[in-house]
Amino acid sequence: MATDVQAILGDLESCYDFGGRSVIHVGAGGGQLVGYARKARAVLGVDTDAAAVGRLEEKVRELGLAGRYRVTQADVLSVAEHADVVFFEFCLHEIVDALTVLRHARTLAPDVLVADHAPGSSWSWYLCEAEKVTRGWSAAGRFPLALDRTFTGLQRFRDHAELTAKVAVMGECSLRRVEEFRDRRDFTIPMPYRVVLLERRAG
Repeated sequence: MATDVQAILGDLESCYDFGGRSVIHVGAGGGQLVGYARKARAVLGVDTDAAAVGRLEEKVRELGLAGRYRVTQADVLSVAEHADVVFFEFCLHEIVDALTVLRHARTLAPDVLVADHAPGSSWSWYLCEAEKVTRGWSAAGRFPLALDRTFTGLQRFRDHAELTAKVAVMGECSLRRVEEFRDRRDFTIPMPYRVVLLERRAG
């Protein structure tokens, strides 16, 4: 499977300039998009999943970012330090009380940037996460937006086995939905995603 991470990173950086800024990076585990940190002044990567945090630490070392990128396993609601921007990386849909978390993020930084699966995403449907995605964006929609852009990404797979290995962690619902790809080879699944920047608070 290959997600075009560089394309996503380019889209993200077309929406927001991380240059010289301090960042609280929420949902950073796994390290898929940490490349932006080469331009940032300092980053605190936050994730609740221990295994994902381990992968993130490896990626940070691999990219030579250890001097500017700190990693912590924590809930973002426990974070008290301040930064220039709080960046949510494809995780808002996983947060049960996204509204509370976004309100907290706005106390930590003047800018709050969210990237997540777009409503109606085929990929999120196959992951059985469409309702979560709708809930997350509903919370974000409670705030005025300074920027709102949607991009088209692709999930690429060699065969059904590779796809099922990717989605197995999502459970039986997802495994049932991807059965339609059983006899397919070298296929893609659309992954539209949305990037928004909340308007800064007045005053």
